Amino acid sequence: MSIREPMDSRLRGNDVVDVVAGVIRDKTGRILLARRTEGRDLAGLWEFPGGKREPGETPEGALARELHEELGIDIDCGAPLIAVAQRYPHKRLRLDVRHIAQWRGSVRGHEGQALAWVPPHALPSYAMPPADIPVVAALLQPDRYLVTPAPGGSDAAWLEDLERALTAGIRRVQLRAPHCASARWQALVEEAVDACRRHSAEVLVNGDLALAEALGIGVHLRAEQLAGLGARPFDDSTRRVAASCHTLEDLRRAEAIRCDFVVLGPVAETPTHPGGTPLGWAGFTALREETALPIYAIGGMQADDIAEARAHGAQGIAAIRGLWNP
Repeated sequence: MSIREPMDSRLRGNDVVDVVAGVIRDKTGRILLARRTEGRDLAGLWEFPGGKREPGETPEGALARELHEELGIDIDCGAPLIAVAQRYPHKRLRLDVRHIAQWRGSVRGHEGQALAWVPPHALPSYAMPPADIPVVAALLQPDRYLVTPAPGGSDAAWLEDLERALTAGIRRVQLRAPHCASARWQALVEEAVDACRRHSAEVLVNGDLALAEALGIGVHLRAEQLAGLGARPFDDSTRRVAASCHTLEDLRRAEAIRCDFVVLGPVAETPTHPGGTPLGWAGFTALREETALPIYAIGGMQADDIAEARAHGAQGIAAIRGLWNP
């Protein structure tokens, strides 16, 4: 089976093609990519090696067969990484990506495909099909996105809780405190940014473009802000631009202004959105397949939900209560 063969043009509607792929590393930690050959859809793009799962095959069995046929190696399949639902103009697919725990043999492109061993940090520089782009994010970016609660009556206690979350491993933080007085919030943000930087954690502030610019940090846009922006707020690629999304229209706007990632929800009922109708995992997946953006699932999420979220194509989870004091 060739790498990600173009699917039969008869596949329409609700037909979903199951595809498996592997993250194969060499002894130095580089990751193997394969280039799609001429004559196939998306020719010239780079992808994680794998192929179509045949009826009756397990994902692990299909991946072992595909990598033996394509690369001449035998593998021990490892843990799941992410499963990405993606809609293309002529097909829908679900890309199930697994870590390769061990492999044996000499890697060769048995079907004429070019191969490249790529240092992980260089993966984003390779042009890829839409389904593979969230895979790179899953490999390189945090699986938890902490959204801070309002500071309450004690700034010191709030900062101590933030420090505790950072010490526990949080590496991406959205600073958010609705209804907090401006002067108090700016002072808190400055201290919070210092704490995040000490822990090498990425930090974004909710909604306030001027404050983000002044402090040299990222910004997390509210859904209602997306409609009023015609372009990315700043071009500095070291500062992230993210957004809250609830609908396909929100996702399209986030794509248009080149957001780095988004949060999508609520997936489950949450006190933050009382009376709202949750997407559920089915609704989340239906929106996931319409974009290549990395997406965090939000709404009733806990750290224990990360594996479930990734099985539905999420980068991971975003949460307040579930990550602030879990």
